[in-house]
Amino acid sequence: MEKQTILTKEGLQNLEEELEYLKVTKRKEVSERIKKALAFGDLSENSEYDEAKNDQALVETRISEIENIIKTAKVVNDKDVNTNSIFVGCKVSVRDLDNKKDFEYKIVGSSEADPVQGKISSDSPIGLELLGKRKGDKVKVRTPGGIRNFEILKIFK
Repeated sequence: MEKQTILTKEGLQNLEEELEYLKVTKRKEVSERIKKALAFGDLSENSEYDEAKNDQALVETRISEIENIIKTAKVVNDKDVNTNSIFVGCKVSVRDLDNKKDFEYKIVGSSEADPVQGKISSDSPIGLELLGKRKGDKVKVRTPGGIRNFEILKIFK
């Protein structure tokens, strides 16, 4: 049995949009580049052709990855998210007790994690420790940068 991929509704929508773009637009662009490169003749020293074929392989690999993620997706609906404890789809405000800074994270499935956007994976060290916790709980997280201590300030949608 394949492992389910947990996604938020937004995450599924983003993947579907990326898949559509890759299939409709990017495939056509790469195909055109291959046709142009073939027109140059000798393929043994045709760097444009090699680069276009490599790009084609990357596009097809990503299409396959996205299709597999979507096929195995379990979508967490906003209405299923409660704010009593932390689960995928929740937003959480935490205070780093060591440096007294507050952070806001959205807990998402691993395929939609984007730390720069404040979206952390439920499989990440912080995400794993936060799951199931409640407002006021304190957690100790072992991260690559060392141990960090957090207090959960707020859980919201």
